[in-house]
Amino acid sequence: MNTRAGANSQSQPQPSRRQQHLHYASSPTTSSHSSCCCCLFLLFSFFALLVLAALLVIVLAIKPKSPHLDLRQVGLQYMALVPNPTRPGPSTAKLYLVIRLVLAVVNPNEVGIRCGESRVTVVYRDTPLGRTSLPAFCQRAHTVKEVVATMAVDDVNLSNADGADFARDALLNDRVELRVLAHVATKIRLFNLPSPPLQVSVNCVIVISPRKQSLTYKQCGFEGLN
Repeated sequence: MNTRAGANSQSQPQPSRRQQHLHYASSPTTSSHSSCCCCLFLLFSFFALLVLAALLVIVLAIKPKSPHLDLRQVGLQYMALVPNPTRPGPSTAKLYLVIRLVLAVVNPNEVGIRCGESRVTVVYRDTPLGRTSLPAFCQRAHTVKEVVATMAVDDVNLSNADGADFARDALLNDRVELRVLAHVATKIRLFNLPSPPLQVSVNCVIVISPRKQSLTYKQCGFEGLN
């Protein structure tokens, strides 16, 4: 038995010196590759932390503030109540209204801002009469930019309780109270990097005189939300 085992062990081919050399040489190459990847990862992490720290210092230095939104002017260009021929009576009149609104955006920051699309709504007793939007724009630091919105309320059928109240206020009292709601989403412009949006809103109560076609009262409240 021992003779066969020895014969079998002697008959098995032995690895050459070249194969042994390649086998032993592959281990240091793999180790060097892993070390190189680890060094690159650490270097990338270091630079990323350095950039974040620099941005944090800049943000703390400029101290971003919420912009302010104000309703500067309100112009009543046209207003008419047309009786409905099929259903006569002031409670079924149709409203035609054209209002010109001048909004001012105040940027108190040390850097520029970008204002997204603005939404402006005119409301009568919680009933929206019309909506309009303003295109996006960029604004420099420490500047005031005025934007104009013209809202046309065309052929609004006043056939409910609010419609009757509106007709009475316009025809008898010559005093129509409306609310103007404006919302603007702004962002800080810092090296063209994205920043959290700042939602700026204004809620104004205005009173218009249909006979004089003019504004008689205005009071606004401001709101800036991060």
